[in-house]
Amino acid sequence: MGLKARMSFLYFILPALGGYTLTSLYLLKNPHIIHKRKRTAFYCTHISHRGGCGERIESTMEAFTHAVEQGTQMIELDCHLTHDGHVVVSHDENLLRQTGHDVTISSLNLQDLPLYKERLEVTFKAGHYSSGADRQFALLEDLFRKFPAIPVSIEIKENNSPLIEKVSDLVKRYNREDITVWASVNSSIMKKCCRVNDSMPYSFSMNRGVLLLLLFYSGLLPFVPLGESLLQFYLPRVINRTFIPEKRILRNSLLVSLLEKVTMRRSLFKHLAARGIQVHLFVCNKDEDIKAAFEVGATGVMTDYPSLLTSYLCRNRSQD
Repeated sequence: MGLKARMSFLYFILPALGGYTLTSLYLLKNPHIIHKRKRTAFYCTHISHRGGCGERIESTMEAFTHAVEQGTQMIELDCHLTHDGHVVVSHDENLLRQTGHDVTISSLNLQDLPLYKERLEVTFKAGHYSSGADRQFALLEDLFRKFPAIPVSIEIKENNSPLIEKVSDLVKRYNREDITVWASVNSSIMKKCCRVNDSMPYSFSMNRGVLLLLLFYSGLLPFVPLGESLLQFYLPRVINRTFIPEKRILRNSLLVSLLEKVTMRRSLFKHLAARGIQVHLFVCNKDEDIKAAFEVGATGVMTDYPSLLTSYLCRNRSQD
């Protein structure tokens, strides 16, 4: 390509790129020009992970009750299906970690499920344990019955059609489609959930989250419609501290800082919030984590310690 041709190319391309960039930036800050703001039936700042598993045994009715008493606005949980078809609230399908018995929920009838251990280590706070009077596995239906107005985020970990259908049936039976959220890191599972019940709001899967970042950095995000109502994502420092403490390179502060810079973009979260998409960061079990999550633009924080989060919110509201 000759000099004249290159100059002609740049003459047209540079203004086009400049115009695209300016338009993208403007619409990033003003998404209402293109997109109608989502109107969900709930807005949650205080979310209890596994029912607040740092203060009571995870996913028990005692934990859920305690979290609600502490002022939580949403309960996060996981579900599995027993052999006789009951939807049980449990993070794990295999019960070794939770009960000490190497059995699966799907292999047992409801009446044969073992009790939780008397003391259970908190996954996101190593060396800390929770306990409580209630050691029984809870039924999703019992939670819906006791807390009809509390939003619930249900993560589906298995590509299990009967489980998804039974969860949907319970949501419909208790008339809570507008306040119950589909959640899954797996895109194929999420698609199946939405096919079974498309009236429920749903969160970003892992693949959709990666696509969201690509759209953001390419400048295309302001032009693309989004079906999701929530982004639920790890605070990077929590991933580093919880899952990879033995790998020194991954504990490197520079790498953690880079991961935070790539994913924790305030302008991205503000854009999503302006479109009515809530941003929940987890699992924040220290004041400094809660502070970091809100500073980067999270609309809500998920914690294992509901009383800690309540205390933080009360202190900071009084300061405001």
